[in-house]
Amino acid sequence: MYSIQTQQYDVVIMGAGFAGNCQARHLLLNIPNIKVALIDPRPEDRTEKDLKLGESTVEIAALFICKELGLYEYMIENHPPKFGLNFHWPKDPAKTETTDYYHIWTNRQPPMTSTQLNRAKFERDLLKMNKEMGAVFYNGRVVDVELTPGDALKTVKVKVGSEFVEIKAKHVVDAAGRNFIIGRKTDNILFGPDNVCGIKTGSAWVRVKNVDRTIFHNGYDPTGASCSHYYATNHWFGHGHWLWMIPTDTQSMELSIGVIQHHDVIPAQSINTQEKFYAFLKANHNVLYQLITSGENIDFHYWPRLAHTSKMMFSPDNWYVIGDAACIFDAFYSMGTSMTTFAVESVTEIIRAKLAGEADAEAKRSAYNSFNLIQTRGINQLMRDHAKQLGNASVMSWRIYFEYMLWFGIVVPLYVGKWHLNVMFIDSFMKVYRDTVDGLFVDVYKQFNQLVERGANIGFMDCYRADQLLGDYNPLMHFDHFLENAKFEPWRCNIFAGLKYTHFYFAIWYMMLQWKGFGLAGVLAPRHLYHFFRLLGLAGYISISELIYLHKIKGLPTNSQVAKMRQDFISYRHRSELQPWAEDIANLPVHNQKSAYQQLNGQDLPQVQELSVSG
Repeated sequence: MYSIQTQQYDVVIMGAGFAGNCQARHLLLNIPNIKVALIDPRPEDRTEKDLKLGESTVEIAALFICKELGLYEYMIENHPPKFGLNFHWPKDPAKTETTDYYHIWTNRQPPMTSTQLNRAKFERDLLKMNKEMGAVFYNGRVVDVELTPGDALKTVKVKVGSEFVEIKAKHVVDAAGRNFIIGRKTDNILFGPDNVCGIKTGSAWVRVKNVDRTIFHNGYDPTGASCSHYYATNHWFGHGHWLWMIPTDTQSMELSIGVIQHHDVIPAQSINTQEKFYAFLKANHNVLYQLITSGENIDFHYWPRLAHTSKMMFSPDNWYVIGDAACIFDAFYSMGTSMTTFAVESVTEIIRAKLAGEADAEAKRSAYNSFNLIQTRGINQLMRDHAKQLGNASVMSWRIYFEYMLWFGIVVPLYVGKWHLNVMFIDSFMKVYRDTVDGLFVDVYKQFNQLVERGANIGFMDCYRADQLLGDYNPLMHFDHFLENAKFEPWRCNIFAGLKYTHFYFAIWYMMLQWKGFGLAGVLAPRHLYHFFRLLGLAGYISISELIYLHKIKGLPTNSQVAKMRQDFISYRHRSELQPWAEDIANLPVHNQKSAYQQLNGQDLPQVQELSVSG
């Protein structure tokens, strides 16, 4: 029997972690007067031992947090900066006491800043902000959810302390992570390698504080980089595994260090305790073992099964799954928060359109659901065949270069321009994206497997350099001045330029791979020629779409704020006078002048009477 009366909201969000809190704030910022409830059994004041996996953002999630949620200053003041990704392979796996590794170092300041995250602190602070904005927080556990069809009110039953609450809402969001509240209720969640591109992984990780970071790097690299190596996310590789090293606090020198292990290579029972994990590090990456044992242990965690996905993310019955409740594949590239970003913005727009009674609300829901499923599947594909390839520095360097091309050339500008919310664009984009990721990428990974099996050395590709492919191209390049000209409003960023040039450079990179890896026979193979000419053909086809787009936006300002500022300047007239503040001061009694200056400037006057000509 329920001892507290029923409460009703527009949206109830189950889970107040990263995904749930971000969703709540985004709704509150974009839909006036919306009523939002958050539910989470964890206390508001999260402890430093709060279980977390994934404490790093990349460009899309960082832009979302800082720009869309308005948290630039908060992030600068509370969370460590991030200077891209560094990659390390041991030259001799039996000798890892020092950083005598093959390295790919970030060599410059990033054009778009991203951050590391102290997740417990971020979630605690954001929950407090959401409550101040009007969200209602229920510190309790969801015991059941009634998902009625269509627009009928849903009911979430919550145990708060020793009492029960019924919360009714028009929309229900599952952001409760691996509890899978909606996933299990609707048989929506998918496990197993067959559903996640063959991935069969687990993860062990520790957090430590007060480490001696000079064991990793002394911070001095005047000829190699213009940014910090420590405040990057560092990836360390070996056969069947990779490790992350993420600084999560600047004051306590806290580090998160964890491994993603492929069960076919490293069984769970060999790494599932802190003692076993430390032994693994000592044997395989001794420099990391030295680093974590130089500090104080905070916690240890192990997840035997990491990857899962969902059949549907946004239902016509007004329920939504986001964050880890929807999918997670691998922490490689720190993509989890970016997948959440796409989902959060999609959910907000669906709910906004439905609450407003817009005729195309269901069309948006359907399109956004399809886009997010295909987008997350594309990210899933980026982890395919890792078990065989991670330890091969040559192959992985080529692979990272290739995947960076996709990220910076297509996915980042797509997000910046809000093209993921353009229903007409989504339909045509998904066809190209699906064919590329499920066709070209899968074939390339099969070729990489062949190269690994025969022990081939195809050289080293550095994803940060601009002297390896053609002209001055490098994978971090963007092909529209969306940053320089602040093209942050919807549809201003020329995504077609990114699609065109990226497919062209895909073609060049692909033929270089065939020549380096398989010689003339590889270049002339019919399947390889098909991919090459298809990529060039797509680049040409997209050029036509770009011309149409440029014609449609002709005369549209790249940034409305700048256009207004320019208009304001038309009436600008220089005025070479000051307001008569000095006259007011001069008329005051001498003994009051100091206090007047203090009132105007907020500070004491310099003690001029104590100064002499000689100073």
